[in-house]
Amino acid sequence: MSTAPEQAQGSESVDGPAAPAGPRIEVLGDASPEQVAALVAVLSGLGGGEEEAPQAPPSRWSAPARLVRHEVHPSPGGWVASGLPR
Repeated sequence: MSTAPEQAQGSESVDGPAAPAGPRIEVLGDASPEQVAALVAVLSGLGGGEEEAPQAPPSRWSAPARLVRHEVHPSPGGWVASGLPR
């Protein structure tokens, strides 16, 4: 003989696994809606969130230091060095 709660548990296994439950916060005592909202805001701010993908280093061709002229010494290959980035 089974009771109603046992039948409800049996139907969960037929439907498949239940979705994982999210975080659960239980506030004990008499909290006002403003206090609960403040608590949720603080805990939401503490969440790690998603990590940003690593950024590729900027191209040396767009570096501000490249815009500054540098001294070119006279030499047999000086003309080549005048057009290369630093």
